[in-house]
Amino acid sequence: MSEDESKYEYWLPNASNIKICKEAQVNSVVIIGPNGSGKSKLGAWIEQQDFEKVHRISAQRDINFSERVPLKSFAEAEDNVFYGGSQYKEKKQVRWGWGGSYTTKLLDDFDDVLAALIAQVNLENQRFIDECKHAESISVERPPLPKTALDKLKVIWDEVFPQRKIEQEDAAFYAYSKSKTDRYSATQMSDGERSVLYLAAQVLCVPNDKIIIMDEPEVHLHPSLMARLWTSLEQSRPDCLFIYITHDVNFASTHRSSDIIWVKNFDGTKWELEMLPDSDLPKELLIELLGNRKEVLFVEGTEGSYDKRIYSALFPDCYVVPSGGCEQVINNVKAYNRTSSLHAIKAQGIIDRDFKTEEQLNALKEKGIFHLKVAEVENLFLTKEAVQILSQRFGADADKTFSSIKTYVSERFSKQAKKQTSEALVAGVKEVLSGITISDNEQLTADGIVSLINIASIEKNVNDRYQQAIEDHDYNEILGLFNDKSLATSVGHYFGIDNKIYVDRAISLLEGDLRDELSEALRHYISH
Repeated sequence: MSEDESKYEYWLPNASNIKICKEAQVNSVVIIGPNGSGKSKLGAWIEQQDFEKVHRISAQRDINFSERVPLKSFAEAEDNVFYGGSQYKEKKQVRWGWGGSYTTKLLDDFDDVLAALIAQVNLENQRFIDECKHAESISVERPPLPKTALDKLKVIWDEVFPQRKIEQEDAAFYAYSKSKTDRYSATQMSDGERSVLYLAAQVLCVPNDKIIIMDEPEVHLHPSLMARLWTSLEQSRPDCLFIYITHDVNFASTHRSSDIIWVKNFDGTKWELEMLPDSDLPKELLIELLGNRKEVLFVEGTEGSYDKRIYSALFPDCYVVPSGGCEQVINNVKAYNRTSSLHAIKAQGIIDRDFKTEEQLNALKEKGIFHLKVAEVENLFLTKEAVQILSQRFGADADKTFSSIKTYVSERFSKQAKKQTSEALVAGVKEVLSGITISDNEQLTADGIVSLINIASIEKNVNDRYQQAIEDHDYNEILGLFNDKSLATSVGHYFGIDNKIYVDRAISLLEGDLRDELSEALRHYISH
């Protein structure tokens, strides 16, 4: 920690591998990047800049230990944990295989870690006894009971495993339920429990004001435990800075206030690093996308929606990200493209046509946001090409099936014309309202706002367009205007199948046997 108690100092290599000092506002930093990007070697590089200041816990760690811990003095146990032995303090040679395996040597120091914890507790208890004796000798009040390292360990354990307890007795550790009826040796604990014991003991034994580098904090731990464990450990050691090295997006995203460093590239000698900037994208999503090597395509819908499945099948070379509604797609494309310093991949988007005008759609296209030529993504399976291809697969007459569906859709559109035009009018007015800007010294009244919106003109354009589509029997235009998600799930019977399964069956074929044929047909209905 620096002289300014709210800041923590650490360092990174620049493009020439020269040590550059950084300051963190909180006591955690996350280094993240894909597998093979040199993250672990970066952790070793940081440690090698100051062996005395840094304690690194390798991703290669043995979580087995002796049932009865071999006891040592605190000084000896601490040196074993921190240096690998008191005679190797200068460069931690023995701890990392004499320097030949900084990132691959298996750490098998669990016994030493537990011995250091026990020795530290004994030292703290002895110090308390000495203070009490001194207080008694000069007739003053005894000092309050201290919180020992073991007390802190139990607090951390309770945070992570509230249904189980841990205790130390003589030179052994035990776990048990609240009733104590099932006490068992800590050596018989699960991998997750032993990992928590190991990591907590490591952190509690580290000398004051150190940098703790934690390589792959997720190893042996269930995701539900990680956030609780590391939050508790960071709180228990506010004097230390934790540097996490991980490829786990979820773990990184829990550290919202931390510096997050993206490892862009490593050529075997030098790293290309970028500090993750503030972005309108959720941090978890931005980190996830940075680990991706495909072009990014933001679409509407959710993870389980038709949108994700359809666009993933249509654009297999893209990383498809469902983003909810139309506006969020637009915002995500803009936000991701503003982070171009982190990647060389440009994002694009596809939105439903909804009630947007041609002018609005063309303006979005210039920003890399394209639209369906049908109103809803499900309407793709009502197009002539899709109906004819799917008719053949379902054993139906292609021309007859399309003719029946065209008649049905057109008649249903005519019956709902008033509702559809009303919704389009509302959408048009909203679009105009969203584009109104107000200067600092301007105050708009209700009348002033109304004067800026030519509702009559919007209404005329909407009515003319919808009426023209009906009069011309323009099926493609009708599909482009007809906003009704239930439409595609009401035509299955024309193919001789259940209405409810038509869209799912069509998507399955798009993902499988008919991928090439259907993809070629459906891509024509996406603006480009």
